[in-house]
Amino acid sequence: MKNNEIHEANQSDFLKNVSDVLLQAQKNAKTAVNLSMVYAYYEIGRMIVEEEQHGENRATYGKKLLKELSTYLTGMFGKGYSAENLKLMRRFYSIYSHDQIGETVFTQFENLPAISTGRKFYLSWSHYLKLMRIDNIDERHFYEIECVKNDWSLSELKRQYNSALYERLALSTDKDKVYRLALEGQKVETPKDAVKDPYVLEFLGLKELPEYSESELESRIIDHLQQFLLELGTGFAFIGRQVRFTFDEEHFMVDLVFYNRLLRCFVLFDLKIGELKHQDIGQMQMYVNYYDRKVKLPDENKTIGIVLCRDKNNAVVEMTLPEDNSQIFASKYETVLPKKEDLKKLLEEQIAVENGGAEE
Repeated sequence: MKNNEIHEANQSDFLKNVSDVLLQAQKNAKTAVNLSMVYAYYEIGRMIVEEEQHGENRATYGKKLLKELSTYLTGMFGKGYSAENLKLMRRFYSIYSHDQIGETVFTQFENLPAISTGRKFYLSWSHYLKLMRIDNIDERHFYEIECVKNDWSLSELKRQYNSALYERLALSTDKDKVYRLALEGQKVETPKDAVKDPYVLEFLGLKELPEYSESELESRIIDHLQQFLLELGTGFAFIGRQVRFTFDEEHFMVDLVFYNRLLRCFVLFDLKIGELKHQDIGQMQMYVNYYDRKVKLPDENKTIGIVLCRDKNNAVVEMTLPEDNSQIFASKYETVLPKKEDLKKLLEEQIAVENGGAEE
């Protein structure tokens, strides 16, 4: 290699090394800002909760307090302090003031400040907004650990959560393969009396497979939903599964179709592995309209459409549905695995792995 070529190669390395320093500094600055925001919002949530406790009528006083605080903070700091956002800060404090996670999992964050309980925060506010919607504390800890350990962005957290990674790992005997695939990117009187919210789909006696993909998990949930409905004793009669119909030259599939003899109407079920989206409700509305116009008899009642999802946002449902539409529901389901201790064991195994790595 000629001297000028060596010089150019060295120069290129030099330029890249300098740019890497600046990029890392920018990342550190962004992380510092995000963490400062999280700790500040936790403190604001604490102050709101403690102030609300002084009011005689907590509900009325709390509503008034949030409105006044929102007006004051917006005038001083600008956008970002609506009453809804302040409620999220209050909820953040309510959840995480009683939440603990093993410190040895994150030895690289020893210098981070801790709240009064000793708890530390490692992720952005956007991450915690997503994590707060996970009811199962073990599942919530699992995703928090994975976010920190693998430096997951918010979009990656959503992708892994929507793929039901936690449940698939808990169900699987080949956890390494499931995890590797995940990282690589594997893609009655009234209607409400007949359906309970939330659905608890118990996987009793579910046969263990080496690994569960999203479609396999979905299939097994539908299996147990079908059995569950037939055993309810509230007039459900099975019509079909993955029932196809064609509308405007497009083919559609309904996961489960039942007829309810007590309600005298069709009941359609659609399962979503992931959070509920506007288009999911719109799709179910189209299914319902098709059955009302093309399938049901004139003397039968209107079709009921039920979307089951693992993470229901009531606000999205309420905004998407017409006010007079009482036929479509979004029901949150929880998967209770055959061996309940397996879920707890999943997190313990994850923490044990991290502890072992820290000791080395």
